[in-house]
Amino acid sequence: MTNSALFIDQALGLAAQALFLSSPAPRAGCVLVGSDGTVIGQGFTQRGGQAQAEVVALREAVSNARNTAGATAYTTMEPCSQNVPLATSCDALIQAGIAKVVASIANPDPLVAGRGFARLRAAGIEVSVGEGAQASRELNIGYFSRMVRGTPWVRVKTAASLDGTTALSNGASQWITSREARADGHAWRARACAVLTGLGTVLDDDPQLDVRDVPTQRQPDVVVVDSRLQIPLNARLLRPARSCYIYTCTGDPYKQSELTASDAVHVIRMPNDAGKVDLGAMLQDLGRRGINEVHVEAGHQLTGSLVREQLVDELLVYLAPRLLGKGFGMADFGPLTGLSDGVSLDFKSVDRIGADLRILARIEGRDCF
Repeated sequence: MTNSALFIDQALGLAAQALFLSSPAPRAGCVLVGSDGTVIGQGFTQRGGQAQAEVVALREAVSNARNTAGATAYTTMEPCSQNVPLATSCDALIQAGIAKVVASIANPDPLVAGRGFARLRAAGIEVSVGEGAQASRELNIGYFSRMVRGTPWVRVKTAASLDGTTALSNGASQWITSREARADGHAWRARACAVLTGLGTVLDDDPQLDVRDVPTQRQPDVVVVDSRLQIPLNARLLRPARSCYIYTCTGDPYKQSELTASDAVHVIRMPNDAGKVDLGAMLQDLGRRGINEVHVEAGHQLTGSLVREQLVDELLVYLAPRLLGKGFGMADFGPLTGLSDGVSLDFKSVDRIGADLRILARIEGRDCF
């Protein structure tokens, strides 16, 4: 492995530390290497993108009295050229006298794409692009989805027995998988911008849908699909101080005013022609609200609707080593008339989590944007 690849790999490791932190800004890492070949500073995007990776790395170098003139910045995302609350990373790199920038990938934001590189080159800084591009893109798959498609990356999480049962016929489902699997699921919640569920899950389980099993500085927002606005006012997911978006079809002003008495709760009327929530329009709306990744934890009916409308990008499936027989499945869609009508998947990873298996399966071809 070349020195360049080693430093980019180190920068990617830093970017991963922003996984639960930087949304809706991209997860980026930066390593500064002095003219003598030693690391003089490093950093990753801070909460909400308030401090960008390059700026954090430069601050570390300055605090350690290291000379940045003539240094090389290895960064996992094109440095930003937009005005931000603190300082643009492009300006910071130029002012610091950086001689070269090695970046993994261009920023897909139409307001940034290519402009950061152009600004650096105009200032006489050598720019090289491409090292670690795929890893950086995967780390920011939701950000790329929102910027390119206008909608979040939709990941459906489900826990099931080996024969695909997610709940018994009487509704019992807690707990099919192990404590380790549940903690791992919370880590996937933590990386998402929002957790989405349906009214049925709210009424049956009264979940909090927050992150408790892993440390995080940021809680994801909550999205509820509730066609008739039947969510109880004392539902636990309404309690935390975080934004909750309820998509509905009704215009009941009294119930809406009760729910929106809290500034954190937003009721959005978005019906389709069938009198249900328009799920595609909902995702477009969430994209406009800066939601990069949606983590779905819903029952088989809402999950089936998302699959049927081709709105799911990947599935995060935890399989327990047990058979439960008849009950509810993962997704209620179909019936299909032929095997070729099924949804084709690409297994991205299969891992052992505690006693369970975790399968990350992506809808075939879905990431080609």
